[in-house]
Amino acid sequence: MGNGRLEVEIGSLALHSPLMIASGTCAYGLELLEFTGFDWGAVGAIVLKGTTLKPRKGNPPPRIAEVASGVINSIGLENPGVDKVVSDILPKLADLPVAIVANVAGFTVGEYVEVSVKLSAAENVSAIELNVSCPNVEKGSAEFGQDSESLAELVRAVRKVTELPLIVKLSPDVRPLAELAKAALDSGADALSLVNTARAMAIDIHSRKPLLGNTTGGLSGPALKAIAVARVHEVFSAIPGTKIVGMGGIRSAEDALEFIIAGASAVAVGTSFLIDPGVCPRITTGISEYLDEHGLDSLQQLVGTLGTV
Repeated sequence: MGNGRLEVEIGSLALHSPLMIASGTCAYGLELLEFTGFDWGAVGAIVLKGTTLKPRKGNPPPRIAEVASGVINSIGLENPGVDKVVSDILPKLADLPVAIVANVAGFTVGEYVEVSVKLSAAENVSAIELNVSCPNVEKGSAEFGQDSESLAELVRAVRKVTELPLIVKLSPDVRPLAELAKAALDSGADALSLVNTARAMAIDIHSRKPLLGNTTGGLSGPALKAIAVARVHEVFSAIPGTKIVGMGGIRSAEDALEFIIAGASAVAVGTSFLIDPGVCPRITTGISEYLDEHGLDSLQQLVGTLGTV
């Protein structure tokens, strides 16, 4: 499905499709290798599950709750640790025909730096996404995404140890978001991922207990889309030309196009991919048809064009 007019560049990262699979959705991608007939041409990159310095067991179950128009998850950054990812997982992804973006999480600047160093040395990692917005851990991670000075310090430190394109993933819950976005970009980030899940809660009225073992979690799916589109527009309007990967409730080409018109250069699918792995080619086909209908030669001609018609 990929074609020249859908190509995207994020720093030195060139993608044949503007569609990415969001972090956590396909774990580390190993399952996709066994998916017969998966259309890799429709996908520009997969973003790996969040990786920390040491292994993490994650939050207590239950970890996922379905709610109206969405899902709340509280995985808690469960992962085998960066050494295991580098030695055992990444070599198995060597033949993937798409870019691999490693998602890095941590609890100190030093942890983010060490994980980024190890992942940057892997031959098949094409970019780093810094997760500073996970709502499912008690400390670290999201704390960096709430304060401009702390975020700038973190991004500068990671920028010094990697030449890979650096993407910073921000929360929809923090305000003012544009201020944090500017801090990340001024400190060396090449692009932003907007947005991560929003902190949310669901309650079982019969037991009067939370549906999640960790009480709150991160809301994703269609319920998040309108908020996410607004955040993309907010940042792009404040910092024109910013490279943004828009995400949050994308289920169709129309959803993706909203993000692009608001200011996203690329988009990522998450919850919808869990429901329907065939959603990706339908989205890219729909985007191509829209470009035909409107006489556009390139997707990038559409980026940030809200109010121009």
